[in-house]
Amino acid sequence: MGSGFSSFLAISSTSPVSQETGLGDLPESVVGSVLVHLNPQEICRVASINRAFRGASSADFVWESKLPENYCSVFKWIFKNNDDKNDNILVDLCKKDVYARLSRANSIDGDTKKVWLHKGTGKPCVSISFSGLSITGIDDRRYWSRISTEESRFGYVAYLQQTWWFEVDGEVEFPFPVGTYSLYFRLQLGRPGKQFGRRVCNREHIHGWDIKPVRFQLATSDGQQAISQCYLTKPGAWNLYHAGSFVVEDSKSPMKVKFSMMQIDCTHTKGGLCVDSVLICPK
Repeated sequence: MGSGFSSFLAISSTSPVSQETGLGDLPESVVGSVLVHLNPQEICRVASINRAFRGASSADFVWESKLPENYCSVFKWIFKNNDDKNDNILVDLCKKDVYARLSRANSIDGDTKKVWLHKGTGKPCVSISFSGLSITGIDDRRYWSRISTEESRFGYVAYLQQTWWFEVDGEVEFPFPVGTYSLYFRLQLGRPGKQFGRRVCNREHIHGWDIKPVRFQLATSDGQQAISQCYLTKPGAWNLYHAGSFVVEDSKSPMKVKFSMMQIDCTHTKGGLCVDSVLICPK
């Protein structure tokens, strides 16, 4: 669609238009039936062609095709802790505005989670901050510290200097639309920082992750399970470590997902690791 769409835009903007008929004479319903096959960015671009395209680009049926099938449940879940007006806000908003609101990184559960729509699939992504997870020993400042950084959606990450017992647990409940989702832990070996305005990574305390692999697990409320393990490598860069995938077959009720990562072999210490967040996104 990308190359064909670009050619279409070029022709529409440069070719002489017949004095009898032109693109502006097309009914908005016809234009809209074409726009449903474009992605949101392309729809916004064609809105500038003429009045017919501008009108069709705001049509509810066009933007509803870009929303998840249970967008009402997703919207109410995200904004459920806001004021009482949200009970009726969906009635007042056009579908384009609903899409715009859901596409933002919306904070929920005391800013420990953020939710937004994936641009490619239109399904929600959920990110859980380290502050929304249960981390063994996180309150012991001899081993863990909280670092302010622009490299996290949440503004802070947890940094482990050294420990014998490493374990992170968490869970999330959300009305995921039907589809397949993957769960990742966003981690970095090394302490992030800045020097002379440039990004740096202190690798001083990195050790122990090449001796035994880290074990990842997830389980869903409908009985799905996944287990994986891997060594933590590639210091100095944020990496997404895949814990597993799960399938949502019924979007009528919220899905609860429990997950964990651990390396609890106490024959050696490990350290120099940053824990940012857990990411759940559609495949």
